[in-house]
Amino acid sequence: MFLDYSGIRVTNLAKSLRFYTKGLGLVEKSRGRMPHGGVWVLLEDRASHQHLELNWYPKGSKYATPYTLGEGLDHLGVRVQNMAAAGRRLRAAGAKLVDEIRWRGKVALAYYEGPDGVWIELISHEMT
Repeated sequence: MFLDYSGIRVTNLAKSLRFYTKGLGLVEKSRGRMPHGGVWVLLEDRASHQHLELNWYPKGSKYATPYTLGEGLDHLGVRVQNMAAAGRRLRAAGAKLVDEIRWRGKVALAYYEGPDGVWIELISHEMT
């Protein structure tokens, strides 16, 4: 058994696709329609091969429940080599800075808010 992917619900598929592809550099691997009219898009990180599935549900679908920010998903952690460059890239893709860069020993952390309020944690280990 192994974790294959994580799926998140999005309210604006086009906006979320732009953010996760332009901001995080994920690439679209596949997409499809759900029987009730929803759309799923599977994204992949080129370096780690981790997958993120974006799920959009149309109004009227039993899955299109009211979106409650922070319900169950805390954040997505993304390792970067250059914290400043990654922050600029996320802001250019529409992210908002939530918590500035801070150091915990040899690890730098910063948090950005992406579409639908999902937080992205940037993690950079000090290069030695």
